[in-house]
This record gives sequence, structure tokens and C-alpha cells, in this order.
Amino acid sequence: MSKSFPRPSFRLLANPIHFLSLGFGSGLFPVAPGTAGTLAAIPVYLLLAQLDLSIYLVVTLLIFGLGIYLCGETSRALGVEDHPAIVWDEIAGFCITMIAVPPKLEWVIAGFLLFRVFDILKPWPIRVLDRSIKGGMGIMLDDVFAGIFAALILHFVVIPFSPGVL
Repeated sequence: MSKSFPRPSFRLLANPIHFLSLGFGSGLFPVAPGTAGTLAAIPVYLLLAQLDLSIYLVVTLLIFGLGIYLCGETSRALGVEDHPAIVWDEIAGFCITMIAVPPKLEWVIAGFLLFRVFDILKPWPIRVLDRSIKGGMGIMLDDVFAGIFAALILHFVVIPFSPGVL
């Protein structure tokens, strides 16, 4: 499943749209840019986790909505549908994974791992979304669902069955 994609130039980072959609530059990492983008999402989550839950949800929704535009624009600029360097969707997906999760190291690691598993494996219906919806919305939706699946596992399996929970 490894496709060859043209490597984006660092010059793209001068454009604020591409800077954001490329995950503050993390998407330009030569190996596993999606993982690098998810790592870049951790400080975003840690900042948002300080907010009231309702504000966290609104900001996460804004990250998603903005991502549709950002990812679509960068995809067009690169001439590739869902280029691996576009990782704003990983940032949105990780923020969804971490909804209402305390900013503790063990939960951040668990959320990171769960999100990456769902994002990489793309089980049904994530795979269907990834293949059938194009443009910025398609780029964003598979990671939104990966985040939802990861959040459900985190909230209903991992956290409740962990010793010394919360």
C-alpha cells in the first residue's frame, strides 16, 4: 500500500494555510508523517484540555470545519488527493479522541496509540469514508471517525478498567 508521492517543499510553510494543514510542518517529516502530525496534536490537546469542556468541544468543531478548507486547499496545491503530508486531520482526530480525557501522561499515550491504530487500520466504516468522499471533507472525515472510535475505546474500555482510574 505504499504509494510514491511528490515530496512537498518547505517553502509551502510560508503560506499560513499550508503551514496549518501540514501540521505546523510536522507533515513534512520524511517517515510516518501521520504519526508526526499526531505528535504535533499533543500540545494542541494539552492547551485545549485547560478549557471548559463546552469550549473544548466548540474549538474542536472549529478545528474540524477549518480543516475541511485547509486540507482541500493544500491538496489542490500539491495536486494529490489526501497527500500524506497533510496532517491537520490527525490534529482534529486526536482532539476528538481526547474529548473529556484528563491531561495525564498515561491517557495521552493511550489516546495517541488508539487513534493511530484506527487511523492506520481504517476499519469499516472508516475505510469506506476514506475511499468514497473526496476533497477536504474526505480528508477530514476518516480521521474524525478514527477519533470517535478511539475515544469510545478510551472512555469505555481503557479508562474504566485501569487501576487508580482518574
